Amino acid sequence: MSPFLTPSHQARVIFYHIVIVTVGVTERGQVKDDTQSGRGRSIARRDFVNGVLVASTMGVAPLTSSRAATSGGPYVPALTGMRGSAPGLFEAGHALRDHALGSHHTQDVDELYDLVIVGAGISGLSAAHFYRKYAGSNKKILILDNHDDFGGHARRNEFDVDGTRLVLNGGTLEIESPGRYNRWARTLLDDLGIDLARYRRDCAPVERVYEAHGLTHGVFFDSATWGRDEMVSASLRRGGVHWSFIDADMVARMPLSPRAKADLLRLIDPAQPDYLGALDVAAKKTLLATMSYKDYLLTVARVDPGVYWLFQKALSGVFCVGADALPALFAWMYGYPGFSGLGLGEAPEGLLSDLPGGQHGRQRESGEDVHFPDGNATIARLLIASLVPGVTKANTQEAMAGAHLDYTALDRPGAAVRVRLKSMVVHVAHDGDPAKGGTVALTYSPSGEAHPAQMTRVRGRQVILACWNMVIPYMMPELPEAQKKALSDAVKGPLVYVNVALRNWHAFERLRVSEILCPGSFFDEVALMEPAQIGAVQAPHDPARPIVVRMIKTMGQPGLPKREQYRAARSLLLSLDFATFEREVRGQLQRMLGPGGFDAARDIAAITVNRWPHGYAYTYNSLDDPLDWVFTETDDRPCVRARQPFGCVSIANSDAAASPHTDAAILEAHRAVEEVLERSTFPFVVHR
Repeated sequence: MSPFLTPSHQARVIFYHIVIVTVGVTERGQVKDDTQSGRGRSIARRDFVNGVLVASTMGVAPLTSSRAATSGGPYVPALTGMRGSAPGLFEAGHALRDHALGSHHTQDVDELYDLVIVGAGISGLSAAHFYRKYAGSNKKILILDNHDDFGGHARRNEFDVDGTRLVLNGGTLEIESPGRYNRWARTLLDDLGIDLARYRRDCAPVERVYEAHGLTHGVFFDSATWGRDEMVSASLRRGGVHWSFIDADMVARMPLSPRAKADLLRLIDPAQPDYLGALDVAAKKTLLATMSYKDYLLTVARVDPGVYWLFQKALSGVFCVGADALPALFAWMYGYPGFSGLGLGEAPEGLLSDLPGGQHGRQRESGEDVHFPDGNATIARLLIASLVPGVTKANTQEAMAGAHLDYTALDRPGAAVRVRLKSMVVHVAHDGDPAKGGTVALTYSPSGEAHPAQMTRVRGRQVILACWNMVIPYMMPELPEAQKKALSDAVKGPLVYVNVALRNWHAFERLRVSEILCPGSFFDEVALMEPAQIGAVQAPHDPARPIVVRMIKTMGQPGLPKREQYRAARSLLLSLDFATFEREVRGQLQRMLGPGGFDAARDIAAITVNRWPHGYAYTYNSLDDPLDWVFTETDDRPCVRARQPFGCVSIANSDAAASPHTDAAILEAHRAVEEVLERSTFPFVVHR
């Protein structure tokens, strides 16, 4: 029976997911207690900081100890437990925000660099690359980052399970629409020797490995939301996404009311009615741009609330909010159902794709996306290899796939480029009048400590802030107030990528699914790793062998504007410790896969939670922002006003393009380097 999900019902579901850490999961399916799910059975170590579980290693042996970082310490990509923005790495940032850093001693070190870059993500590393390329390899560069790994969201996760090495992205997924990449992003890929055509050829023999095993798309209905746990697999594997694989046979097997089933069949029918017949096409598109997909489904298409609940997380993996904050026009452009009768025509290929970064929701998907096994961590690792040669000898995409990096080589005295991790910059200020140039002093806290006994100050002739826009006003008080306000507009979207290493994938084969949507569950999507092979990394072939499963959770809080959802979701995400995620991983996988013979206690080898409370860059939303911000390249957009240079400081990040795409981060890096070179070449040109 399809539930009528009132706001109070939705609140109870959200609350239920939070309190489940104490009450167990007996009401939601097959897992009756922690012992049955295996939670805690094979955990090698738990460290608690202020009550938060910060690291956990599961499996027959601690996976983190099998590969050292050359110095004997843990190899960062192989760490499990809470990763991403993990405890101990961001507290100084929060203290800075709260004006609570307190008193400390600052040590001035004798380090003056030609360029200091704050942020070792794709944008910061790209800025270093372009600067060396144009200014010369003899220039001294320091890159500071608060995390314990480089790449920003382009993070790599590694697992060693029963002798099988597994690699998956812990953040940025893919090179999206590479044919539409801007000039400088394409140049960077060429400079690094990335050959996407060669990679596609190498992966072609394995791209249909799941299809060869008879695996399709699936939808999992959980008992807390739908009355019973039910896995409904597609009849055939179709190439589409966003529910385009639904057919009448699937609908018949879904735990929906008769009315909901009828409404869903109508919604996916190419011959459905024109719900906006009184309007011309221009008026229809204007209305859809200013109406949420939720309102469109419930008040225009008039579907049963149970049908809406199926789609309430529509495009949440893209925008970090659900259908209540998603313009209906974006849902149409991405191929969601309900629009085939409106006569809107086809969205032109590459529509608006030349705007900086190609913002999500403003163009059709190209189908040419490229996903390396570790996502865009491959780009970050190749950048590091070119910037700091002592880190690895690998210099091709094939060699990098299996390369073991020496993290101790990142920050060696005397090197032309030094990358200093676990260093949270808390203050940036010119030594004198910004209008007269000179040097810039940067103070950072070791390991992100909120109350360090000592901080360190270095100096740069030029500075590029390649960190988050929203932290810049706090670290650089001398900026003009109008620019601080524009920087604060870029509220980032929280999300979580949880990678679960399994000892086998028999259950997926028996249930005939490889990608599963989970409306109402704690995790929104569950999928087997994408089949890819490159260098030492091989694609999965044998269901008896280990594999990695990706579980995605977005944290939108329905009923609030997009920016407010992000703020509320970030607070919620930071309140969830690893123990919560572990319980939810084990419980949801057991309920979903138990009928296929899955045993969470036996089959789960390791869990890595990639927590990104400051995840995707804010993209303008036509429900809350002016239409010209969303659909034009106007300089009035806050992202343009925020990225203006000031004195010897430039700004480069994905926020500067209001786009979370990798090519946006690279584009903004190149712009910032151009500003740096202009100031260096023409010192009488200042920015204030």
